[in-house]
Amino acid sequence: MLTASFHSIADWGLLTAAAFAAGVLNAVAGGGSFLTFPALVYAGVPPVIANATSAFAVTPGYVGGAIGFRKELKTLDTGMLLRICAAGIAGGIIGGLLLTITPASMFNAIVPGLLLLATAIFALGERMVPLMRGGGIPPSLGVFVVSIYGGYFNGGLGIVLLALFALLGMTSLPQMNGLKNLLSFFLSCASLVVFALGDLIDWPPAALMAVFAIAGGFAGASVSRKIPKSLLQTGIVVTGLAMSCVFFYRLF
Repeated sequence: MLTASFHSIADWGLLTAAAFAAGVLNAVAGGGSFLTFPALVYAGVPPVIANATSAFAVTPGYVGGAIGFRKELKTLDTGMLLRICAAGIAGGIIGGLLLTITPASMFNAIVPGLLLLATAIFALGERMVPLMRGGGIPPSLGVFVVSIYGGYFNGGLGIVLLALFALLGMTSLPQMNGLKNLLSFFLSCASLVVFALGDLIDWPPAALMAVFAIAGGFAGASVSRKIPKSLLQTGIVVTGLAMSCVFFYRLF
């Protein structure tokens, strides 16, 4: 499906730059779709199609990020990884199906709220940990619920996953990032099958952006170990708030 006509080099430059930066950001701490989704909408792609196309574009970058954190992933229990990946795939399929039946007008109206929710969860995640840890959240259930969100709306997926891992008691950001990239890949692939069958992906920009997202994912894995955690968190929150404001403004 080709839903938008890009008439200038600037359009393509914007999309490729957004994809590379998203790959870096996703490998570092999440939130890459805060860049690719708005870039596609700005270039003229309808929001529902932009959401599915953005999901396709950033998914390959998760591979680069996961490989970059392979040492951290090896420290996790294999059985646990298999269980939560299965939960992620199931949630991704359900989320993708929900998007295919959501009217475009409704999706446009709830996008700003979804962006703001993802940003708020990330910003408050560590403060919520003492309150939530006692709740005994089963990891597979938590991943399943978040994956439904991720399959429906890829924006802020990494941020929400990091918040979930914090609530589950994880403290190592590199380990959390590796698991986030691995889960994001599996659940996104599951939802992308649904999007492709529903003809919701704009393939030309999706394919080009995916190449740049892969490069960004490899670059981001090494960068993440050199940037202070507080600086990463602040940058993601600021980006999320800015994108939320932009999409709230578009409603009026």
